[in-house]
Amino acid sequence: MDNKACTHCGACRANCRFLEKYGIDIGDLAEREDLLYHCFLCGECTAVCPEGIDGRQMVLDMRRRQVKENGNKIKISGYEMLIKEKENYLFKNYKNGRKKSVLFTGCNFPSFYPEMTRYLVQRFRREGIGVIYDCCGKPIAELGMEQSEKTIIERLNGKLKEAGVEEVIMLCPNCYMFLKPYLKIRMVSIYEKLQELGWGNVLEEDVTIFPPCPDRESQEIMEGIRPFLKGKVEIVDAVQCCGLGGCASRNEPEIVNEMVEEIKRHGKVYTYCASCSGNFARKGYRESEHLLLKILEREEKPDTVKSVVNRMKFGIL
Repeated sequence: MDNKACTHCGACRANCRFLEKYGIDIGDLAEREDLLYHCFLCGECTAVCPEGIDGRQMVLDMRRRQVKENGNKIKISGYEMLIKEKENYLFKNYKNGRKKSVLFTGCNFPSFYPEMTRYLVQRFRREGIGVIYDCCGKPIAELGMEQSEKTIIERLNGKLKEAGVEEVIMLCPNCYMFLKPYLKIRMVSIYEKLQELGWGNVLEEDVTIFPPCPDRESQEIMEGIRPFLKGKVEIVDAVQCCGLGGCASRNEPEIVNEMVEEIKRHGKVYTYCASCSGNFARKGYRESEHLLLKILEREEKPDTVKSVVNRMKFGIL
């Protein structure tokens, strides 16, 4: 994406806390590569740009170029543990994945909701559905590690083919939206599967929902949730991000706190992303709930203390 198309109208800056903080427009980032990992990759700049500049893609392309020029390594420090865990996911587990249909948990849902994960696995097992514990590769992709991203996707497709999987049920909206262009087999959201199986409670009350960044524009996953919502639905779309997007939270903790505080002002807010709800809980906002638990009439608060241990346990089952 050519940043020269930027007319510096200020629309992106007015809708992005990161750009506002540094007094720049998306077109200025070519001269501020030191800020590439401060961007949340939420896509708000893209949505409001009158010139059609895809700011999210532009930043991602710049990260990729920087990584490539640095010998396929991140130029800045602070991401070593994330890369060590996610580049070749340490806790992947395919032992119960040799089924035509499998649940793909991703890494964050089992981290924050271990009891709900076990419940889903056991209930799906009775339907002849298996389970796979793995990371989709989105965190590595967002760091700009393009070669590692391609390797992860090739590995996933190879593993699924080897296991004879024909359908993947995605528990995480980030996994769903990230892998959708790449997986070579049928992919459905957990909510589509619940409808197919006739599971789930229809919520009568009005709800306020904070959608994850990848589903903001298309609302593809949200459309699968709507049959479970009978009351009035309010979508919180004025808040930029939950704070975890683009691996930027470590560099902009104050902005993350500001965004969570803004979401808090909406009272009780439902999410359908474990990353969002986990981050809210870590920031002291424990009034938020995950819609999947509500639909299946389960109760569990995000486990923010043992999240790493939780996903480690699923990797050694």
